[in-house]
Amino acid sequence: MATQEDVKLTVLTAKDFASNQDVRWCPGCGDYAILNQVKKVLAKIGSRKEKTVFIAGIGCSSRFPYYVDTYGMHSIHGRAPAFATGVKLANPELDVWLVTGDGDGLSIGGNHLIHALRRNVNINIMLFNNRIYGLTKGQYSPTSEEGKKTKSSPMGSIDMPLSPISIAVGAEASFVARAVDVDKDLGTMLERAAEHKGTSFVEIYQDCNVFNHFAFKYATDKSTKEDSIVRLEHGKPLIFGADRDKGIRLTMDGKPEIVELGKGIKEDDLLFHDENDERHAFLLSRLMQPEFPEPMGVFYRIADECYEDLLQQQVDAAVKARGAGDLRKLLYAGDTYEIKNPGEGVQSAGLHE
Repeated sequence: MATQEDVKLTVLTAKDFASNQDVRWCPGCGDYAILNQVKKVLAKIGSRKEKTVFIAGIGCSSRFPYYVDTYGMHSIHGRAPAFATGVKLANPELDVWLVTGDGDGLSIGGNHLIHALRRNVNINIMLFNNRIYGLTKGQYSPTSEEGKKTKSSPMGSIDMPLSPISIAVGAEASFVARAVDVDKDLGTMLERAAEHKGTSFVEIYQDCNVFNHFAFKYATDKSTKEDSIVRLEHGKPLIFGADRDKGIRLTMDGKPEIVELGKGIKEDDLLFHDENDERHAFLLSRLMQPEFPEPMGVFYRIADECYEDLLQQQVDAAVKARGAGDLRKLLYAGDTYEIKNPGEGVQSAGLHE
């Protein structure tokens, strides 16, 4: 996060974070809405261009670094978490954002994502979930629903879809949230993610209007949205519905159920949201349409030590105990070998100065 001293230098607006590159997403793509919100959030929290980095993998979402006037890197398929981790460890003063998609982040990059989450590196991860491979023209992805018919699953996908939120909570991420590309709360979720010290993970439902249009219509259509999602507020009951007349409570055996308020059911009977309860967060991550309204907001948030801080502590302890390291001595310790002119072979040279 930028300091107050940085903010006083120059007041940047959202337009200041727009690059000079032509945005090449398909017209109507949900990525435009996310990009606009990110630029607004960067300006609002006082980010500095020279202290901000966007790292991306491969896919439509991963073109993001081109369109933000900060430092950035379009890396390789699935490996963005490794690149972002390296950037943060080498430059802990930078604000590092990672942009990935449901294919890039959960398929080839699934293992890298899990380890970034569990290590609690102080980076902000945005996973754009459109439940399809858009860049490669409409194959089913790890989050596509069962039975999804695509070019690569013409008879319908038989894979069980992954839940990004369940994975993040299971990997013990310290901040887990969800929002929708065109929803009013996306900016708030990104602000809270940026403020969090540690790995923040925000799943963003994103419309691919070419290959999977209206995949999240239930969460964006004004006539269905408030009956199809439940907005999470810490310490408050899970109430939803256009008339705020429905809620979620736990049965005697600990399973969630939908109830109507009134008729003997009070708000105090409902399940109350607790951002600090990991088991509660995982339970919420399993609430899915059409059986339940899908939660939007912060699922889980705790304070925990960051990986780069713990690493620096080890480095400091080693230097204190053994003195500053000497790279040349390390490289030439023990037996070394010197290659002579071609054809003369290899000769053992011992400690070579």
